[in-house]
Amino acid sequence: MTTDPDDLDLSGAEEQALHELQLGIEHIHRAYGTLLEFHHDLGHAMDRMSDAEDALREAGHDKWADDLRDEHLPAGAISDQWTFELVEEFSTEFLDEVDDFEAAVRDELADGLDHVTERRQKRRLRERATDEQ
Repeated sequence: MTTDPDDLDLSGAEEQALHELQLGIEHIHRAYGTLLEFHHDLGHAMDRMSDAEDALREAGHDKWADDLRDEHLPAGAISDQWTFELVEEFSTEFLDEVDDFEAAVRDELADGLDHVTERRQKRRLRERATDEQ
């Protein structure tokens, strides 16, 4: 594997395709982080709801506490899925697959080198800075 992006024989279209694919992958990872945040936030909310169940029962409102316990706390967030199931499914059935796809494309087109466009930009900017001195 090369570490010098200038050693690669990439067309401009190939470099652009790699760059767009890598940006897309980065946004998918950000979306996964947002999903994890949603999972954690909803978990904290459910903890508070459980505390509310206890407080309702303590205040003598067993019917409301029972409804909360039986109808709302065990319910799934989306289509009866709990958020941990959404996180797992996203990770194993989507994230892993697109990561593998991106890696295969990068391996074939860029000898596995990541961030070719950024590496070339870094080199150009540093060369420009030294040329000006």
